[in-house]
Amino acid sequence: MITPHHKISRAAITALAISIPGVFLAPAGASTATPGVPGAQTRHSEPTPAAELDLGAPGLPETRTETTLAPGLTRTTITRGIPNTDFLWSAEVAVPSVSPDPDAPASALSTQAQAQMVADKLSAAGVPARVEHVQSPELADAGGDLGYRVRAGQFTAKADGTATVDQIKAAGYKSSVIYTGWDGDAGASEDDRGPWNLEVLTIDPKEFRGDLTSSFGSNLQDRETTSSLAAAAGALAALNGGYFVMDPAGGAPGDSAGAAVLDGKVLSEPVGDRPSLVLDKNSTSIQRLQWHGTVTAPSHAGELPLGGLNRVPGLIRNCGGTDDTPTNLPLHDFTCTDADEIVAFTPEYGQTPSGPGLEVILDAHGTVTAVNHTRGTTVPAGGQSIQAIGADTDKLAALATPGAKLKIDTDLLDESGKTLKTGATTDVVNGGPTLVENGQLNVTARRDGMVRTNDSNSFFYGWVHKRNPRTIAGTDAQGRTLLVTADGRQTTSLGLSIKESADVARSLGMVNAINLDGGGSTTMVQGGQVVNSPSDATGERPIGDALLVLPGRKN
Repeated sequence: MITPHHKISRAAITALAISIPGVFLAPAGASTATPGVPGAQTRHSEPTPAAELDLGAPGLPETRTETTLAPGLTRTTITRGIPNTDFLWSAEVAVPSVSPDPDAPASALSTQAQAQMVADKLSAAGVPARVEHVQSPELADAGGDLGYRVRAGQFTAKADGTATVDQIKAAGYKSSVIYTGWDGDAGASEDDRGPWNLEVLTIDPKEFRGDLTSSFGSNLQDRETTSSLAAAAGALAALNGGYFVMDPAGGAPGDSAGAAVLDGKVLSEPVGDRPSLVLDKNSTSIQRLQWHGTVTAPSHAGELPLGGLNRVPGLIRNCGGTDDTPTNLPLHDFTCTDADEIVAFTPEYGQTPSGPGLEVILDAHGTVTAVNHTRGTTVPAGGQSIQAIGADTDKLAALATPGAKLKIDTDLLDESGKTLKTGATTDVVNGGPTLVENGQLNVTARRDGMVRTNDSNSFFYGWVHKRNPRTIAGTDAQGRTLLVTADGRQTTSLGLSIKESADVARSLGMVNAINLDGGGSTTMVQGGQVVNSPSDATGERPIGDALLVLPGRKN
């Protein structure tokens, strides 16, 4: 493992290189030109044992191929482990809830008694089932004993489980065929052999003369692929960014589901105080940001709270706002509601949401040019609009008369309560949970909304505990920024649990690291080409925003 206090020279790594069957390694110290990337040089090497990832069993075969994209900018491809024939496919049963509510949904995990009851009924129906105790690695504020799952059968191929799934259905239960290599059970990774595939971008601000920035494309509510965003900006490299809305029931698809700043302009409010990646000139930091938004009418000395920015009023994806139902705390992949609120819009949003309520149009000077009693319009260039729903409609109408001046404040506050200073080179991308803080593992899954108390730990089980594709960002002790993608949901690349993501970040030398959006969103692009293996069956997923590494510096 590389810690912040241990550096291994490239010469030492290549001097200790060894061959692995089936993997091409150039002679120690050799470099080869990278096709399609002018000036890029690729170095093939085998890391010393001290440099290997903290992932799976110790001493697994691991290769790293380093490509220099520009001075101070490298991409390192890491392959670790070998195919593991111990991993098989199995039918996992959705266990009915023990709740007295007849409409309570089934879940992946339950109590031991409930799981055993289901397993016994399946066995009586001719489906030999087993109960497995699920224990998750301990995190900073979550983990441990999750509950019990029910599985049936072991298959060498996914399709072989179809008949068992049909039998389970006939017995009155739902199930799906899963790959056991994707389990993130406590202690399992110490014996796992993989395989894993990762991509790492390393940006050294002392040498790199370009920029690390973000982009959401033509507007905030239209999803675009990472590769298309990279191509439009002429990026050297790119990867997917923060969480965003996918389902129209949760807001406008493509809209950021957390804090967003582009070129110094605040475009979306944070989720509670969840961590965000803050980019500013040559510095990258991870900060917990909070929100303070208001609408004021100086002439009337009136002030109203602003619930959000550039999102559908009443729908708060990932929650974490004010007066939200059912909670004001972060709740990941969940849409909270608020029947009475005010939301502001900038021209970057596109066409504003339509529906009942009030919409006030402001010109570039903050003057009210129109008061519409239905919502949905185009925000004028340089101007803004304000929408109100529910009881807040009358409150906004009392301040917003044609010709009046209104002032909109959309402040992001740091942990000390001070306004985040933003300039033309400031970008913010949302994420969570924290993985590493000040060189120590600090996985804050509960604080950042990845723990639900009403679903028998099933969301935590699927999202945090199990292995998935992941995107990670952070900084090392030398001030370099590292951006990582880990492929997953494939038998050829298992993915990472959140605990494994933190272990990987620290073994890559990160002293501060954050989890970004993952799953099918995980994508890395170099030279206009996708270089990892996205997990969606349809290929590269359109996303909300991307991190771009540009060859030019902002003025």
